Amino acid sequence: MVDYTLIRTNRKTVAIHVNQDATVEVRAPLRAAKAEIDRMVASKLDWIRKHQSIRAARTEQKAAFSLRYGDTALFQGKPYPIEARPGNRAGFDGQRFYLPPGLPPEEIKRLMIRTYRLIAKNVLTDKAMAFGRRMGVAPAAVKINGAKTRWGSCSAKGSINFCWRLIMADEDTIGYVVVHELAHIREQNHSERFWALVAAVFPDYKARRERLKELQRRLNVEDWE
Repeated sequence: MVDYTLIRTNRKTVAIHVNQDATVEVRAPLRAAKAEIDRMVASKLDWIRKHQSIRAARTEQKAAFSLRYGDTALFQGKPYPIEARPGNRAGFDGQRFYLPPGLPPEEIKRLMIRTYRLIAKNVLTDKAMAFGRRMGVAPAAVKINGAKTRWGSCSAKGSINFCWRLIMADEDTIGYVVVHELAHIREQNHSERFWALVAAVFPDYKARRERLKELQRRLNVEDWE
């Protein structure tokens, strides 16, 4: 048997989740018998162990992640080298990420994140405004955050937030996320009307969404926090 956290809700079925930290969470109906829940968990033991192993491997890879001079980092879907440049400035010149020399890995990562955030603010704001004009909507504000589980969000007042990591995606994928959030200014849901707004700009939005998932899988084993 495997240890698990039991959460009872008004749901009708039992669901098993293996969390990122490899712990197991079981969500069950309020009146489901504990013995029946245990039997179901036992029947899924091989599946649980497999996914715990996957989660543990990802955690180990993430812990080993570091950035050094000579490594590459993504910008709009393409890898660019991280290089030392005399002086005390950090940035991106279109060909490389440049940083002051002699920095340890943790400081390199900190400056890379700061550089990404600055680039993301400029690029994503410009794209939001351009696509907004095309869609006939205008965001109240465009903000950059460090959200871990969401690429973007739109408030009820029309303020849009983007995770800075989005700037690592290719341009087509970035465009999809931008249009997705702009569509929420008109439709605060994921109804057919919402997806029609997205499809009017990107008929291939499903393929773009899949590429976003591919990037997420890569970032799952990279520690950018």
